[in-house]
Order: sequence, then structure tokens, then C-alpha cells
Amino acid sequence: MANRLASTTSPYLLQHAANPVDWWPWGPEAFEEARRRGLPVLISVGYSACHWCHVMAHESFEDAEAAALVNEFFVPIKVDREERPDVDAVYMRATQALTGQGGWPMTVFATPGGEPFFAGTYFPPVPTAGQPSFTQVVQALGEAWRDRRDEVLASASAIAAQLREINALPDADDPPGIWELLDAVSADFDLMHGGFGNAPKFPVPMLVDALLVKGEAGALDLAQRTLEAMARGGIHDQVGGGFHRYAVDAGWVVPHFEKMLNDNALLLGAYARGWRRTPQHEGPLRALFERVVRGIAGWVEREMTTPAGAFAASLDADSADIRGMAHEGIYYVWNPELLADALGEDADWAGEVFHVTKTGTFEHGLSTLQLRGAPDADRLADVSARLLATRAERFAPPRDGKVIAAWNGWMIESLLWAALVFGDRSWIDLAHRAADHLWSVHWTADGLARSSLDGIVGDAPGVAEDYGALAGAFARLAGVLGESAWLDRAVLLLDQAIDRFGAPDGGFYDAADGDLFSRPRDVQDNPAPSGTMALVAALRTTGVLADRADFLARADAAARTTWGIVAAAPRFAPAALGDLLAADEARKGLRPAVAVVLDEDADPLNDAARAVWRMAPAGTVVVSGRPGTSGFAHHFDDRATADVPAARIAATGSVEEYGEHEIVPLDHTVYVCRGEVCFAPARTVQDVRRALWSRA
Repeated sequence: MANRLASTTSPYLLQHAANPVDWWPWGPEAFEEARRRGLPVLISVGYSACHWCHVMAHESFEDAEAAALVNEFFVPIKVDREERPDVDAVYMRATQALTGQGGWPMTVFATPGGEPFFAGTYFPPVPTAGQPSFTQVVQALGEAWRDRRDEVLASASAIAAQLREINALPDADDPPGIWELLDAVSADFDLMHGGFGNAPKFPVPMLVDALLVKGEAGALDLAQRTLEAMARGGIHDQVGGGFHRYAVDAGWVVPHFEKMLNDNALLLGAYARGWRRTPQHEGPLRALFERVVRGIAGWVEREMTTPAGAFAASLDADSADIRGMAHEGIYYVWNPELLADALGEDADWAGEVFHVTKTGTFEHGLSTLQLRGAPDADRLADVSARLLATRAERFAPPRDGKVIAAWNGWMIESLLWAALVFGDRSWIDLAHRAADHLWSVHWTADGLARSSLDGIVGDAPGVAEDYGALAGAFARLAGVLGESAWLDRAVLLLDQAIDRFGAPDGGFYDAADGDLFSRPRDVQDNPAPSGTMALVAALRTTGVLADRADFLARADAAARTTWGIVAAAPRFAPAALGDLLAADEARKGLRPAVAVVLDEDADPLNDAARAVWRMAPAGTVVVSGRPGTSGFAHHFDDRATADVPAARIAATGSVEEYGEHEIVPLDHTVYVCRGEVCFAPARTVQDVRRALWSRA
């Protein structure tokens, strides 16, 4: 018999719909039931691709005796952290404060008002190494509530008060020093393996982007070495494209094998921008970065695109072996014998290139694939395709097919970056189709919905990162296509976001005021930009493109609320760090610009548009369209139409081939403007570069 989760739109919750635990989805009804019965609540938070969430579910939530104990003492609530990041954030802060650590599954015990009094992560089915079993915890806390309720309530009230106090943001009246910040980041660089920090080691796309802002040699070196190390490591799916969640070791060899859309969306953009910052003479490095970009885009199109055209959330870490037993990572690993079966005489070569050893680099003599050297590109592509075809015959990891607004927004924007940098029209089409789906399905009478499944929106409202990521994507799409309707939608999202999430100090809360004992607000970035920085980025892009000075002022005010955390821990606030570095460049004269590309054929991939996207400094927005394009009058009509050449200048070279000193005419005219100041019309690559990078 199914429980209440059977009617939800979260694949993670649906996995628990047949549990004997009498689960409730998050919502006021669950807390009303707790108050009616006079019971505390058990809040269990996880997500579909979480390995240990599945382990605890099998061990405890599917066990009839454990479930009976839970149902007797608590009103149990199951939460998908991807669907309700606000709930996850509030209770993760409580878990970390109470235990000194966090993670998933997260298990929180709270009053009927939602105030926590005990928390932990994974609890085993039997006592292990001094850790109590799940049933022991449930029994003890249930009896404490029954017999010493006043003490529990007092404790919960005190914990909630302390959590509200530590929720305050660190103050900073002035922006921190730029070079001190870069020195602090550099000090955490792993000189041996690349990347930052120690094991477990996470991808850092936002930090890479921050290091690329100024183009300074030392920062650029850290960014490139990090991108290269990740690209060569076992964390990178060498044959299928895309990246796993993180590496369990410092050398990027063995990943935690789940693959998340948000991680890969941000990495796609970082590698595209890393490629354009890498000089032509570093050909092998550029080829490696391009391989990563094409691999991520191929993986997204092949495995993560839903029938409606949006992008699914994740792939599980676990999959079945030939005996039907679930193992983490079994889908992705190889040994020499498996290579021989798949490749024949190419197996030895592939074993060397991918570092597949007889003893293995993973478990049970199996190896993750790592890329060594600079192998022949054609042979590498052929071998990778054959391994991918062989791997497709294995049992694939389950896919969480829910569509998350923010994650789709980041992927849409990164696909546009990749398309304009590398000239692939199919990626624009892929992004456009996803944007159409998000607007038609997720925009509702109540505002933006956080998630959907099979075209049906869930109950979770959009949070700050959803509004910011999607507005930013829509604004970029408006510029690429020259379609003002997408800019209008970005403006609408941001106008609503300011009303829903605005804080008294000019910053933003992460969620609208609602049903949590503490309103979440964190300007520290996690795997993705904070809600504040997602909105700051969107306000800057949309403000320049829509000529909305109020948006730009609002972005500045919100960015100031991040200065304290940037000063304290720049590596853990990389989106805010990147914004601060761009602001420093603007103070020195390199202010955000808008580049208008006049294209009579309305081709988004014309040479001039691609040249701008490849060369533009941080903060630049690009709009490409015919003279007189509606909706962009302040860019097209007022500045551009009077000086359009009667005939286009024939191009004598391609954007891909231009050199530092070679004069390469463009077949369209580019106007670069900052505010009301415009440069002379640019008709060569060199003219465009000078205008974009002028500090006038």
C-alpha cells in the first residue's frame, strides 16, 4: 500500500512511496497533524542520486519494525533537498551546529513547530563503532518527548534562537583588497594535483571563472591547471562526457559517481571561457578543453534531455552489475579484459592512454578512466566511441527526471556560451527548446515553480536561485536570438524576485517568507552560486541589456552584502569573488559594455557575434539582430542604424584563424557602447578587440 508520497512529482519521494513509514511530504498539513496528535516530527532529507540515502532507506525505512517505531513516536516527513533547497539549508545549518558535520541523508527531529532538537546524518540499522542505531535514536527521542517534553521544548527553543543569531551575515564596509584575496586563494592551490584543498576534492567552476576575470598570468595559470587536472582525472567521464560529483581523493582519480546537472552546467561554461582565455600557441590544452565542452554538451543531449526538451536533474551513483546487484560506479569502470573485449587490438593502447592497470585504480581490480598525454585525436575519438557503445549495453544508472528551474537556467546559459564560442548551432536550439519548456510549464499564476516531472509542476515554489538563473539565461537568449520577448521575461522574473526575496540591507533572502522557523539566507556559494549571487548576475546582465539602471543599482547593493564572506573565505564565495574582481576592473575603466552586432541575415553564429563572445571581458552583454530590431531600441535604433555600411565587407579569414596582428575583416558591423558612450563602428576583429578592452 502506497503512502502519501505517491502523489508527489519528485522521483526521490516516489522511491519512498511504498515504505511502511507513514511519510508525509513537506507542507503545513504534516505539521498540523503533528500538533493534532501532540507528536514531534522526523524530517528526513535526501535526493535521488544519493548513495547513502538509498542505503539507509533499504536498511531502516523499508524495515517494518523500524517503520512501526517511527510511526508511533513521530510524524515523519520526507524531503527532496533538490526540490526544497530552503528546507535543506535551514536544517543542514542545524545539523552542522549540533554535530559539527553535515551530509545526506540528513535526519532531523523537531517540534510540531519545526524547531530542531536533535539531528544527524546516516544512522545504521544496528549500533556500530559507538554510533547508535536508527531505532535506538527513534526510541530514545520518542520517549524523551513523551516523558520530558518541557525539557525538549526548551532545548529546541534555545537551539532555534542560536541558529537565528548565527544566520547573520559578516559585515564589511569596504570591499576587501583584490590582491590579498587572490593570494588567499592561491595559498589553497594543490601544486601537485591541481585544484584547491584536499580530499574530498570538488570541481570549482565558479572559482575558475573568477580567476579568469582579470587575465592576470598567475591567476590564469591556476585556472588552466585546475581545468586540465579535472579534465584528465577519473572524475571526468572520459568516454561519455560530463563530470561526476566529486573525487574522494586529492588526485581526482576516484569519484563519487553521481552526475548532477548543476555541476555540469557550470563546468560547461567554465571550460568554454577557459578555452577562450587560453592562447592559440597552447594548442593541446585548447584541444583538451574543447573535448570537455563537446563531451558535456553531448552527454546532456544524449542522456539528460527530457522528451519535452528540458534537462533532467541527475544520474544515480549506483547501477546494477551482471548479477543484478547494485554497486556504486560499476557502470563507468574497466579492467584490461573488458577493454580487450570492447576494443580488440586497440586495448593495449587504450589501457595506456586511460591508465587502466592490472591491479586497478578503483575496487576489485577495476579502474576509472584517466587521460594521459596528448594521444592522437582521431584515434582517441574512435576508441572512446567504441567504449561508449559497449558501455551502453550495461545496466545504466537510474535518472532523476525532474526538471529544476535553476539548474536548467545555468545549463541554458552555458550552452549559449559554448555555441557562440565553438560555433555549434545545435546547442542554441537545445537551449532554446529548454527555455520554451521552462517558460510554458514553470511560470504559473503563483510565480515560478521550482521543479516539475513529466510536465507537471510540483508544489515547491521557486527560490532566489531559480529566479536568478532563469532570468540570466533568458536575457542571454534574448541577445543571441535578437528576440525581445525573452528579455521581457527576464525583467518580469527579476521584478518579482526583488519583491519576493529582497532584504532590508539591500541583499536577498534565499527563499520567500514562509513555513520555516528561520528564513534561509547564505551568501556563501556551494556547488552553485548562492541565491544572492544568482540574482546579482542576472540583474547585471538584464540591467545592461534592458537599459535598467535600477537593476544595476540593486545588483551593487546586493553585492555589498557579500563582501564580508569574500574577505573571510574567498575560496568559498567564488561567484561573489568574481563579481568583486569584475567591479575592480570597472573601477579601473574596463566597465561593462554592450556589443551590438548588426546582422541582416539574423544568423546568431555570424562571425562578428562569435568574435565578440570569444573576446569580451566579464560583464559584457551581446545582442545580435537586424537594424531596427524591436525591443532593443536603445541599442539598435539610437546608435546603430545611421552608420550601417551599404555593403558588407567580405571576410578574408575565419574567426578561428585570426592571429594577434593579422587584420581580419568581419562581414558584419559591431557597435561597442558603455552607457551613452559608443566607440567607432568596428569592422575587423582587431577593432572589436580594441573597443571591448578599452579602458576609456
